[in-house]
Amino acid sequence: MNTSPYPHLQQRDAQPVTISDLARMKADGEKIACLTAYDASFAALEDRAGVDVVLVGDSLGMVVQGASTTVPVTVNDMVYHSRITAAGLGRAFLMTDLPFLSYATKHDALETSRRLMGEGAAQMVKFEGGEIQANTIEHLSMRGVPVCAHIGLQPQLVHKMGGFKVQGRDGDVAKTMIRDAKLLEDAGADMILLECVPSSLGAEITANAKVPVIGIGAGPDTDGQILVIYDILGLSPGRKPRFVKNFMDGAASLDNAVADYVAAVKDGSYPSPSHAFK
Repeated sequence: MNTSPYPHLQQRDAQPVTISDLARMKADGEKIACLTAYDASFAALEDRAGVDVVLVGDSLGMVVQGASTTVPVTVNDMVYHSRITAAGLGRAFLMTDLPFLSYATKHDALETSRRLMGEGAAQMVKFEGGEIQANTIEHLSMRGVPVCAHIGLQPQLVHKMGGFKVQGRDGDVAKTMIRDAKLLEDAGADMILLECVPSSLGAEITANAKVPVIGIGAGPDTDGQILVIYDILGLSPGRKPRFVKNFMDGAASLDNAVADYVAAVKDGSYPSPSHAFK
């Protein structure tokens, strides 16, 4: 009888997660646990804890490189960190961000994706933007590139948006976001990442989407959750976003902290109302 407090923990020979598995998890109502990683050691930690999707985020510009935004991150940075993160994974699905202005045209996006998947071993690329990205997503999807569409708060547009602010509280903006999610899915997006929106909007977009919707500060009703690994381990300096929970509090080890995060996502106890926006 398995009495482990972490029934989701994976064996090293577990079958790798695929896009089809993620779609099945949404259909079955199984929450998808995601985390960022930027190197092989953290990737291996997350893999053995049962994380389903690992994101090499351009957040590395802030948490690894010490910049104030993600804007300075280069394609070479992303290729390097994607490659060394892939080296630590056995089961988890690997997704990598396209950095600022590396997908300004659909041809740029294809070339950047080629590098991230070919040199960086990514299995899916993620980039920011609503309706304006529909043609790019269609262009990539038709050529075999799996895409995650990132809407809501878009960190690469921090200077345009005037800061890191909750999106979608205005009714017209919320309607646009609901429309954009449908447009991007129809264009071929395999997943949607929804950042910093009211819980009610996160729930509505998720209910209407056929593809998995992963939330970060988007409430408890999305198909999965993602956080920055340094945030859940209490390593990030400065003020923490409302949606962050430090899973190192009370944990005996790094392994326990990451396993606790996965378990909390899976059983729905994270995020709680205190981590959500109205």
